[in-house]
Amino acid sequence: MSAPTDLNRTHIDVTAADLPLHCPMPSMKLWNTHPRVFIDVTSTGEAKCPYCGTVYKLSGPVKSHH
Repeated sequence: MSAPTDLNRTHIDVTAADLPLHCPMPSMKLWNTHPRVFIDVTSTGEAKCPYCGTVYKLSGPVKSHH
């Protein structure tokens, strides 16, 4: 995973280890955040945060759970 330090990045690559994915991520600065929202990247491979517009792109395989 890319380690973002703020919400000014256009996109962030994430892997299965980052799931369940939420924005803001733990490595983002607290003063520059918004309410936590969960982001579903498993359906289409990428998704956009409705608050800050950061695009999360899933790279690599994801194990399916039953």
